[in-house]
Amino acid sequence: MKSAGGKRALEGKARQSMTTNPASSGPRQVISVVDAVSFFVGIVVGIGIFRFSPLVAMNTANEYWFIGAWLAGGVATLIGALCYAEIAASKPNTGGEYHFLSSAYGRNVAVLFAWARCTVIQTGAIALVAFVFADYAAQLIPLGPYSTGIWAAVSIIGITLINIAGTMQGKATQIFFAIATVALVLIVALAGLMFSPSAPAPAPNATLSSGALGLAMVFVLLTYGGWNEIAYLSGEMRDVKRDMLRACIWGTLVVTVLYLAVNLAYLKAFGFAGLRDSKAVGADLMRVVAGDKGAILLSIVVCAAALSTLNATIFTGARVYYSLGRDIPAFAKLAAWDERGGNPLRAFVLQAVIALALVAFGAMTRDGLSTMVDYTSPVFWFFLMLVAISLFIFRIREPGLTRPFRVPLYPVLPGIFVLICAYLLWSSLAYTGKGALAGIGILALGLPLLLLAKRGDAGPQ
Repeated sequence: MKSAGGKRALEGKARQSMTTNPASSGPRQVISVVDAVSFFVGIVVGIGIFRFSPLVAMNTANEYWFIGAWLAGGVATLIGALCYAEIAASKPNTGGEYHFLSSAYGRNVAVLFAWARCTVIQTGAIALVAFVFADYAAQLIPLGPYSTGIWAAVSIIGITLINIAGTMQGKATQIFFAIATVALVLIVALAGLMFSPSAPAPAPNATLSSGALGLAMVFVLLTYGGWNEIAYLSGEMRDVKRDMLRACIWGTLVVTVLYLAVNLAYLKAFGFAGLRDSKAVGADLMRVVAGDKGAILLSIVVCAAALSTLNATIFTGARVYYSLGRDIPAFAKLAAWDERGGNPLRAFVLQAVIALALVAFGAMTRDGLSTMVDYTSPVFWFFLMLVAISLFIFRIREPGLTRPFRVPLYPVLPGIFVLICAYLLWSSLAYTGKGALAGIGILALGLPLLLLAKRGDAGPQ
């Protein structure tokens, strides 16, 4: 029988081994429904609601079609979230979409997706949101001629350091920013509904083509974008089979209510014709309500929303690097899970480095935000379409798989989701600029990784 001292020594060695050996440590189930909803809302509610509403109005015939488009966006988001809930609850994994694509199409597609997410989709999104934060932070606290680039870099470094400190710190930060964002957006909506003067009578109805309405939905769904990030929480949720569905439904409802409230406030303050003419609708609304102080409040709202999105995007993004490291021996170091922080520390560092490089690239262009939108959109919608199709593959190939939740009205709702993704893929190619070609080119540079994947001994995780 071992002595108490010997037993403690062995336990100490075991703990040390778990910390230093990636294979012996891994994700822990610490994400609750509230945590997941805060990530969902924090990612989705961003600057789109303060930028795209006039563009949606320009491509709809009247205020009824306008509100209907935003309601349709909520329905489309719910359909997509339900599809993800079925896949994630039946195949929970920290790798999220990487794991889904690997299971459906094989490791080659998954590895190419991981490359795209690491170099285009996620890091591009991080840089994009950082530019949004920087644009408004620079108005509040200017830092000289390079103010935007400095604020963008500071936001990425700061939020990354918070997440490196630990998963619990990242969760707490997300809950704080999500609550602050929802509260501030509600303040903007209520201020517009209650204190703005009534707008003039609406203009006569216009007749618009179906193509114009389709373009309106492009902007609406861009504003609702980002909800798919919840898939990367599936491997760390306490009860994924029950909580994933709840998080998707509650997250969608919160976002849809917020967006409808803000757009109703816009209509009350400006009317439909006035909304179409607004160039900075959020700032214009707050100036109507509270003058220049209102414009300052809006800057604070956008900064809070951007930081909320940035934290959630950085938190979920690093999980793909972790999965890539498990599948490709050449990147095995990325699979190191830091036991003390409960997170993929090295993945956070690499992700930040790539995102900062994209910030530098965007800062050299005329409009860093637009460049990042063009850079990420086609690649993002292509892989989201593949995930949507994978639901059909899993239903056909694995009929006996335990599915805690099944998408209702199958195959109609998943089919609609596939068509939405296909349409937005086409739109992102048709309406974006040279940045889209850069994103596709970076994706092509990842093809040699497939050779490394074939050399790996481990199968898809």
